[in-house]
Amino acid sequence: MNILAPVRRDRVLAELPQCLRKEAALHVHKDFHPRVTCACQEHRTGTVGFKISKVIVVGDLSVGKTCLINRFCKNTFDKNYKATIGVDFEMERFEVLGVPFSLQLWDTAGQERFKCIASTYYRGAQAIIIVFNLNDVASLEHTKQWLADALKENDPSSVLLFLVGSKKDLSTPAQYVLMERDALKVAQEMKAEYWAVSSLTGENVREFFFRVAALTFEANVLAELEKSGARRIGDVVRINSDDNNLYLTASKKKPTCCP
Repeated sequence: MNILAPVRRDRVLAELPQCLRKEAALHVHKDFHPRVTCACQEHRTGTVGFKISKVIVVGDLSVGKTCLINRFCKNTFDKNYKATIGVDFEMERFEVLGVPFSLQLWDTAGQERFKCIASTYYRGAQAIIIVFNLNDVASLEHTKQWLADALKENDPSSVLLFLVGSKKDLSTPAQYVLMERDALKVAQEMKAEYWAVSSLTGENVREFFFRVAALTFEANVLAELEKSGARRIGDVVRINSDDNNLYLTASKKKPTCCP
């Protein structure tokens, strides 16, 4: 468990990465939502910078879930396969638009005998990554059940979904074209964003997790803004006042761009 991971200060953007096809994306806007950008500029993101966003990684046995996480978090690849027993997790800290942001990546077991244990950790996820082997059609078919199990513990309307094909390095161009066609169809049915990666070579791994961080961060800030309701994040509460409206924004904190 990499609890004390260094802050990744690389530029994390909501912009669509060049390696991702438009038809595979959840959305294709070139930047963060204007309200998110404004809130960050005005230092009005509430508790987002203090929260830990939970991301769960699910999929069949030996599709490469652990290798995917290790390639991103530790920049390593272990050829000696060891099945995950139960669950494990890594913590990664980012800086997005100047705001600290943390992702907790939960690596769950793909073995049937550990499924009950792993499923207890599904609850509270803000993003679900469903991994399959690009060289195994059955593992792609099984992603539907993995997603169904994960959504039993989460609100489908508030969780981000990512379908990830692993072991791209083992696919020939012809094989990949056929599998990509089927994967895109499954992703569209799931309303998930589709990625193809290689943990061995590192292809698309960094870009993928930066995309997860960007979209999860954006969703968190928008949810925080909605939750604040009539009271804006950063408003000062006047305790000793007879006014009906106790919430007054300090003049120096007055927003200049947020609606």
